[in-house]
Amino acid sequence: MLEVEDEIRKKMEEEKMKVPFPMLIMPKRNETPPVLDLNEAIRQVKVSAKAKFDETVEAHVRLGIDSKRTELLAVRGTVILPHGAPKAVSVAVFAEEADAEDARNAGADIVGGKELIEEIASGNNKLKVDKCFSTPGMAPHLGKIAQYLRKRRLMPDKKLGTLTSDIAGQLKELRQGRVEFKMESKSILHIGLGKVSYKEEALRENIGAFMNAVLLAKPAGLKKTSKYAGYVLSVHLSSTMGPGVPVSIQSLSKAADNYRKVHVV
Repeated sequence: MLEVEDEIRKKMEEEKMKVPFPMLIMPKRNETPPVLDLNEAIRQVKVSAKAKFDETVEAHVRLGIDSKRTELLAVRGTVILPHGAPKAVSVAVFAEEADAEDARNAGADIVGGKELIEEIASGNNKLKVDKCFSTPGMAPHLGKIAQYLRKRRLMPDKKLGTLTSDIAGQLKELRQGRVEFKMESKSILHIGLGKVSYKEEALRENIGAFMNAVLLAKPAGLKKTSKYAGYVLSVHLSSTMGPGVPVSIQSLSKAADNYRKVHVV
């Protein structure tokens, strides 16, 4: 009986050895999408937009700047998009007397001076707006709510044109399509440059205007002498809900050059 059991055990072990081991299925690597010419990238973004609303066309720019370096403070700016901003912007203005009247006439949504600052500081006014402007005379009083404004990215800034004596002129530019950009902590710029419903030519000109502004905001400390080398590492376009489409720097540089020829005197 023992011999029979041994034979059976040996046969069972042999059968086990014959069963093939399951092969590991290696997951497919996501292939890197090809870098497209700007015109083709715009078409791809428009085709990929499937949402039921008019999606915003966004640009995402990765910069070759160490976010810990002081150049971080310099990578910011504004640009007036030739074909308008992708959304209407609500505005609050800190001003008094004649400046306050000018702001109201220019279409500011909220206008106030020291009393408005007190309301915000006490929590009685949440200041639900997209941007804040201030005259230089009101700037010293903003210290009381500076932390509140910075947390919401509303602090008036001279470099962005929101701390100015010409409130009416700045609001006019804002209504004409002025947008702001500022490098974030991971050395990336994010900005909306139009709507999917815009014509391709309009989107191309808006993108060209933005890239020209990015070039103007290039920190002086960068060693590279070429326009974008070492400064702009990559640019992706996308719709609000769509995938990112990589765009060639060469085609973006060409769009910026064309913008300067037409719009910059």
